[in-house]
Amino acid sequence: MAGNEHEVNRSAKTGKFVKESTTQRNPSTTTTEQVGGDSGHGDREVNRSAKTGKFVTKTTTELHPGTTETQQR
Repeated sequence: MAGNEHEVNRSAKTGKFVKESTTQRNPSTTTTEQVGGDSGHGDREVNRSAKTGKFVTKTTTELHPGTTETQQR
């Protein structure tokens, strides 16, 4: 993985971040995603709610910067 690219683990039910150990115990209800990377190679930004983990629009991120996050995909 290059640059700031890394993996994050999420609950497939809630969208919230979970520990690696949770992913290992519950592989059918969790997901591992690659985030970050070099933005000059076709990566794109995605916006998520920090509370639910669901994707949100850029406008939502601008209106609620304290409860949303932007990630490179």
